[in-house]
Amino acid sequence: MTLLLTAPAAEPETPEARGEVSRAVRDRLLGGGPARLPRAAEIARCSPYGEDLHLALHLCYELHYRGFAGVPDTLEWDPGLLGVRAVLEQRFESALRHDCRHRADLDEALSALLVESDDDSGVSHFLLSRGELWHLREYAALRSVHQLREADPHLWVVPRLRGRAKAAMVAVEYDEYGAGRAERMHSRLYADLMADLGLDPSYGACTDAAGAELLAVSNLMSLFGLHRRLRGALVGHFAVMETTSPPAAARIVAAMRRTGAGPAAERYFEEHVEADAVHEQLVRREVVGGLLEDEPALAGEVAFGIAATTLLEDRLGSHVVDAWTRDESALRTPLPPLSGNER
Repeated sequence: MTLLLTAPAAEPETPEARGEVSRAVRDRLLGGGPARLPRAAEIARCSPYGEDLHLALHLCYELHYRGFAGVPDTLEWDPGLLGVRAVLEQRFESALRHDCRHRADLDEALSALLVESDDDSGVSHFLLSRGELWHLREYAALRSVHQLREADPHLWVVPRLRGRAKAAMVAVEYDEYGAGRAERMHSRLYADLMADLGLDPSYGACTDAAGAELLAVSNLMSLFGLHRRLRGALVGHFAVMETTSPPAAARIVAAMRRTGAGPAAERYFEEHVEADAVHEQLVRREVVGGLLEDEPALAGEVAFGIAATTLLEDRLGSHVVDAWTRDESALRTPLPPLSGNER
């Protein structure tokens, strides 16, 4: 299969609404609906982990990344949209803090990340033992919502760090961005992976198919990244991603090889087996250690970031594995099958 040779379109299409709140936000973006934005009381009726809230939050956050086709760049700082975003964030963050209220202290949380659980019910274990090509394609489509801008949310924290933490964070991110080589950027490798699997590698192409479980995972990165007060939580999130990635990536590489997914599909996860094994030590000792040396009062926030990330990743994993165990799609809209000339 031909690998991706040109950059995807810069601006994705605006996803379809999933309720009254996301519809009002979408209408404001496209300029085709009523001027009224959702009120706080309407947002309060939304499930904090539900489709409507997380699509609305995704719409607001994406204005700070690539934006949407036909949506003016000036709406990034529209006071009305920023006010709605703040209420959406408060609903989401309050639920996370309530559900993570019994979190472990930071030392216990960091130690737990280094231990491979005996529980083999996760997505990577499923893919290793029972995964078929259609499972791998669904997994790639789901994760593309944030992997096609991999590392971007984490960069928001760099100006808010100093000393050891800042230097180490930039060192890790340098690798994420291909060490100065565009073709080695992890987001580019992910687009190549999608092309190998017969998926549309365009930025945002799979958002409509991704459910609230995935959007919540993606939105968490932006919530933590866009608020200076949550810099500790962002570092906790980063620690989870870099520490737990290598063993899961190794299982997915094996699943890719067994199913004949293609060399580019394997390459993305091979890169994470190697790179993140080094990053784990750097993140734990220098990013986390450096932050707490400068700001020891943030230990609880780092622990919260770890707990919230783990909570949402576990919810996503349970949703995906439960659907696959029933031999059903984990997507809101199943992918079209590969055509004969694609595989």
